[in-house]
Amino acid sequence: MIEAIRQVTIRGRVQGVGYRAWVEHAAISLGLHGWVRNRRDGSVEALFAGPVDIVEQMIGQSRRGPTAARVETVDVHEAHADALNLREAGESFSVLPTL
Repeated sequence: MIEAIRQVTIRGRVQGVGYRAWVEHAAISLGLHGWVRNRRDGSVEALFAGPVDIVEQMIGQSRRGPTAARVETVDVHEAHADALNLREAGESFSVLPTL
């Protein structure tokens, strides 16, 4: 059940360290819907949708990331269900191209 949808921007050393793959694995293992992508400014952007407590858990994990990452900031904003339409057809969680 989707109770919360949050768009998250993670800044720091988060590209070239497996951050997107880590997010994808963690989100799928938690049963979340959404997507993750690199941004040209060096940040990683993600959308997490699911039960409030699980979404909050994923946001908390995003503040650490994989071992090679160095997360400096995590900005969180409420998002609309339309943002889920960016996922690849048939996927609950997608890795999207860089924006």
